[in-house]
Amino acid sequence: MAGFLIALLSGALMSVQGVFNTQVTKTTGMWVSNAWVQLSAFAVCAVMWVVMGRDDLSSIARVEPRYMLLGGVIGAGITWTVIQSMSVLGPARAALLIVIAQLTVAYVIELFGMFGTEKVPWDWVKAGGLALALVGIAIFQWRR
Repeated sequence: MAGFLIALLSGALMSVQGVFNTQVTKTTGMWVSNAWVQLSAFAVCAVMWVVMGRDDLSSIARVEPRYMLLGGVIGAGITWTVIQSMSVLGPARAALLIVIAQLTVAYVIELFGMFGTEKVPWDWVKAGGLALALVGIAIFQWRR
């Protein structure tokens, strides 16, 4: 149950963050806004590291495979794409497409056991759920 609630909170926070970042970008520009997002996230992480316990910083050098360290680079790309999509499509449409893309890519990652995840078998019910979500997008887009 806790994981379910945390996932819901994550989705809500991502939507609010996307709107905030899009508004900041209108004043500052894309890369100043994106840099601020990443810098402020770093500051929060640094404070939490001090407050919650100091894991060994050198452990980052032992991460394998090395490409797993690209999360921050991907995060900058996520911030950019969320800002761009929300400014063009609006928050609701952008969030809907973002969630469908997340779900689809996550399922493909699981199907193939990519990036160290456990491989899962093909499931027609899950595929049907994705198709139903795509129908939902079409319905949502139908009336502007």
